Amino acid sequence: MTAGIEYTYFTKARQAGRPVVEDLPKSDLEQYIANYRGKTRVDRLLLIGTTAPLLAPEALRAAVSEAKQGRDVGRYDAVLAAVREILPGDINAVPDSAWVDRTNRQVKAESDRLETELKGYKNNLIKESIRMGYDDLGQHFHRTGDLVNSVKAYGRMRDFCTTASHVVIMSLRLINVSIDQGNWLAVQTNVQKLRSPGQLSTEAQQMTAKLSAAMGLALLASGNFREAAQEFVEADPRMTQARLDDPSDAEAFNEVMTPNDIAVYGGLCALASMDRNELQKQVLENGKFRTYLELEPHIRRAITFFVSSKYSACLNILESYRSDYLLDIHLQRHLGELYFRIRSKAIQQYFIPFSRVTFGALASAFDTNEHTIEQELTSMIKRKHLDARIDLVDRVLLSRTANARSDLHENAMRTAKEYERTAHLRILRMEMLNAGLEVSDKGKPGANTTLENVGLDPYHGGASTGNWLSEGIGRSLRSGLRG
Repeated sequence: MTAGIEYTYFTKARQAGRPVVEDLPKSDLEQYIANYRGKTRVDRLLLIGTTAPLLAPEALRAAVSEAKQGRDVGRYDAVLAAVREILPGDINAVPDSAWVDRTNRQVKAESDRLETELKGYKNNLIKESIRMGYDDLGQHFHRTGDLVNSVKAYGRMRDFCTTASHVVIMSLRLINVSIDQGNWLAVQTNVQKLRSPGQLSTEAQQMTAKLSAAMGLALLASGNFREAAQEFVEADPRMTQARLDDPSDAEAFNEVMTPNDIAVYGGLCALASMDRNELQKQVLENGKFRTYLELEPHIRRAITFFVSSKYSACLNILESYRSDYLLDIHLQRHLGELYFRIRSKAIQQYFIPFSRVTFGALASAFDTNEHTIEQELTSMIKRKHLDARIDLVDRVLLSRTANARSDLHENAMRTAKEYERTAHLRILRMEMLNAGLEVSDKGKPGANTTLENVGLDPYHGGASTGNWLSEGIGRSLRSGLRG
């Protein structure tokens, strides 16, 4: 890959607003990708190859090799398109037509075989065989990238599930396909279905870690960081004991994410959405999540520094891992917002004891310059994350001080008016009783006509209602006296 071609491609990426990572991540590419299996390996390698110029050649070549080990021709074409654009002179930029033709024939033959078998099972009317036929067909479509037909096969499989374990298997299959589709509402629906009281089987209880991880990922993708954090921090720690290199291990979920990812996603979402007390109680003192945090000690240190009000140290740790997180397939799109919220919370907490702080003091505390801190403060105030004012002449941040005397007068007047209105309506109620205006139907118990029954709430009625009622009572009393 020549420098000119690399520069041109990633320059276009910057102009298009896509992130470009100039620094090398802390983790080794080969070691990082070895923790995953299945389609996510190709997707993650492709993301790295189109985001990090220094890792692009290695990542894209690995992505081509990985794609050819499966049967998803569509994914191979996507990787090949990226290689052609970034590495046009590379040997991998030439399409392997023989592999494509051979794979297409194999996929078609396998599809025909499975559909023929399914027809035979339907003719025999054996529900278990039909269920397994739909299961095999759904997995086949998923492996070959036909996600729409995979969802249809699993949906038809529902009618032939006879046990709770069958429902669990079907729902987990649908969750995995929905994650590949990016259909996060379907992910949440299937997780809630397994969590419903009627589906709390032994198999579902054993999958609680996967369910928490999938739900947390769906909420993260939807931008609901607080709910996502609560799901991740409550994930069962049994996933940390899974053997990632063993596809038969039921506890492993590395076709989607690893236990390290749960620690990172949960830690960042918690920092962005929880206050210091919540971080201490729900994260650092959480026995379940502590097991995950041990896999990513820098996340634990960052949370500890934030709780201890050492905001600069916390932000420096997160900034040092920015390159790693920008290369994460699920974090990249949300990293800017997560970092903004974490930094905003730190500035808010730092500013609480003060009535005014100079830009220089804030810039020194958060290891930046005054121009940057001014832009951050402006953005925070516009987004209503900070209740303060900026003095650009003296270059200070001023807190909005409340007028205690004015507030006291307002509260006193409000209380007096409420007391006067309530007293007036209660007097009217007494006059109604004295004048015999309360009408009751003895045949219908509880049908007494009161202020409430005619829409006159003695505590929330209006002044016009009181005037009307007062005039009516007055007329009734005068007519009675004349009589």
